[in-house]
Amino acid sequence: MSITSAPDQEKNQGVRRPGELNARELARWGWRQLTSMRTALILLLLLALAAVPGSLIPQDGVDSLKADQWREAHTTLTPIYEKLGLFNVYSTPWFAAIYLLLMVSLVGCIIPRCLVYARAMRAEPPATPAKLTRLPDSTTYVTDEEPAEVLAAARKQLRGYRIRKTGSTEGDGDSVSAEKGYLREAGNLIFHMSLIIVLVAFATGSLFGYKGGVIVLVGEEYGFANELSQYDDFKPGSLFAPEDLDDFSFKIDDFKAEWLGTGPGAGTARGFESNIRYTAGGSDEQKYDLKVNHPLTIGSTDVFLLAHGYAPVITVRDGKGDVAYSGPTIFLPQSQNLLSFGVVKAPYASPEELGFQGQFYPFMGTVDGDPVNLMGDIGDGSNAMLSLQGFRGDLNLDAGPQSVYALDTSKANMMSPGDTGKAFNLRLGQTAQLPDGLGSISFDDVQQWNRVQISKSPGKEWALLGVSLALVGLLGSLFIRPRRVWVRARRVDGRTLVEIAALDRSGGGDTAAVVTGLAETLRGARTQEENR
Repeated sequence: MSITSAPDQEKNQGVRRPGELNARELARWGWRQLTSMRTALILLLLLALAAVPGSLIPQDGVDSLKADQWREAHTTLTPIYEKLGLFNVYSTPWFAAIYLLLMVSLVGCIIPRCLVYARAMRAEPPATPAKLTRLPDSTTYVTDEEPAEVLAAARKQLRGYRIRKTGSTEGDGDSVSAEKGYLREAGNLIFHMSLIIVLVAFATGSLFGYKGGVIVLVGEEYGFANELSQYDDFKPGSLFAPEDLDDFSFKIDDFKAEWLGTGPGAGTARGFESNIRYTAGGSDEQKYDLKVNHPLTIGSTDVFLLAHGYAPVITVRDGKGDVAYSGPTIFLPQSQNLLSFGVVKAPYASPEELGFQGQFYPFMGTVDGDPVNLMGDIGDGSNAMLSLQGFRGDLNLDAGPQSVYALDTSKANMMSPGDTGKAFNLRLGQTAQLPDGLGSISFDDVQQWNRVQISKSPGKEWALLGVSLALVGLLGSLFIRPRRVWVRARRVDGRTLVEIAALDRSGGGDTAAVVTGLAETLRGARTQEENR
């Protein structure tokens, strides 16, 4: 066993082990790994995978109502999804981290490639190889033409190629070196730069834009004004300011839906549109037919029609005969045929607080004696039914803010409607008396509502430009083939030996046809000259 003395140990401390990197070298290695094309592709794949939950799971920033319904239907998964931020994927730190890393990787990858490409554009084609016949696609022939004549004809036939001004490196002959397809690399660079444009455009929209949702009753006198207090939900960008809201308002005059009568989707809406009137910035009132995927654009704001449903007009009177609640009540669809759920709260009723929750059937039928909804079209309303469970007592409103679509019955008692069962079943125009002199509830009318999304996305024009450039760059990189062609002509035994070769730098190109075609053309040029 050898023992290292103290002076030897001090001497060995300055010697690095194989593969050991200092801080600067480690940073350089990390930067090279981050800016490699492989890393950029991996990050792009991760970004695509990270966006999948945003397409499958309802997002708060897109439609908060559907997101709330999903939470209610999946109580086990909801806490997990909340911690992972899956209801607001595009605002999560992990999505932003992938986004920023991809941006840095693309920038660090593209800038050096642009510099290399710029030098390549200024450089001449490579010199003619010494042994052309060793290339996979090559041919030779002998002619009586002078080498200069052959090379002049070759230059003429290779128009569109960039031709090297100097000749072969060999001293026993001259040659033509030509190359084309430089735009293939330009296509690759354009494609990758377009990704940066798209990422910057979306980032701009996320920072300075906003998305908000609101339910507007059809035929409502006041409609909607673009103010923060008017929104049901509002998701601003990090750098959004209230002054960025465009000044406009609108009302929905009428709503029309086209219903499917047959097939698997019978009873559901195939298409719908709203007839609205709007004013922008104090201008004259204008009309517009708002349809799905056909938004109304006012200034830099887009108004989208997302969904529709019904709002039964309900009146609740308390034990004194006073109106404790009255008006259209938003019921949220639970199925494609608009079977809907809603809540009524009358906290100021006397002698006890009153609450109701249940379902609205736009077109009620029965199956084995049980009520079912047959279709979403309410028609004349003769088949519409409101089925509500009633509760009396403390609605627990003092516990804090509650959703208008949820009823806290933990401290309340269910009312018994008597012979009607557990629910008050009301047809349009009917009134039911509440037990113990608590009052009455009436189903007076039905209104329709529209779910509207209002959003401002600065940078969307740049995003469109980026996508268009990506398509152009992709087509260029797929269909442009970088190719090199060489022609050498020299005197051998009193005649001219012509050697022709070609090389496809991208692989898969039919360079044999290029060589054969060029050889036949050069031979044919001599024959035509002799025939003249």
